Amino acid sequence: MDGDAPGPPHRRFGEEGGRLSYGGYLRLPALLAQQQPQSEAPDELLFITIHQVYELWFKLLLHELEKAREVMFSGELWQARHLFQRVHAVERVLIEQVEVLETMTPQDFLEFRAKLAPASGFQSVQFRELEFLSGLKDERYLGSFRHAGEAELARLRRRLDEPTLWDAYLAALSQRGLPVSDDEIMDTLLAVARDRGSYDDLWQLAEDLLTHDETAAQWRMRHVQMVERQIGTKSGTGGSTGAPYLRERTRLHYFPLLWELRAWL
Repeated sequence: MDGDAPGPPHRRFGEEGGRLSYGGYLRLPALLAQQQPQSEAPDELLFITIHQVYELWFKLLLHELEKAREVMFSGELWQARHLFQRVHAVERVLIEQVEVLETMTPQDFLEFRAKLAPASGFQSVQFRELEFLSGLKDERYLGSFRHAGEAELARLRRRLDEPTLWDAYLAALSQRGLPVSDDEIMDTLLAVARDRGSYDDLWQLAEDLLTHDETAAQWRMRHVQMVERQIGTKSGTGGSTGAPYLRERTRLHYFPLLWELRAWL
């Protein structure tokens, strides 16, 4: 030991450490090398960037929703509510990002759209994972991911087998001694709604689930409006019917019983 007293704790940060940089921590050279347009069209970089950012947000949403599911099963409802506040904030960003993409005109998009086929947002594995985790499980989608790798298909199969957010909420109800069988669940939801003094935490958590459902629906609607603005009724690059297919999905709900509950109150 040289006998020198250690410096203040705050001086251990910053340039003195010299071991990690901003760009190194975020792996910026690798990240910024991922935008590789397939054409000379000026707006293709915008298109790629927005969709890559969406996938990063999807990754974070999966991380937060998995944790929310875990803590609901363990009865830590306050923690689940905290996580859902973050989820809602991210989902609002997803909606607002559409406006950035809409600065691209249909003419701009047509300059490179033909280069995209058969790639399509329909093939987003993470988006399907979010739907499966939230309760919209549909095994038929596995046949639609012809270009997905085995690891991606394995993730989707795992999501099909995993409990959903609704399963976790039912577990939270059951832990409070409330019945959750199919023929009793609506009575339980009504009891929670009508006795806020006893069950306010469960009511507020149900509201968080509903907000997750609602903001997802708002994103679907905002997305289909953007698609209609860009390509009208043209088919999608992945072979779907395009906007008509997307509009059909705007009516879907993750938690239909929470919406039906309103009619019973």
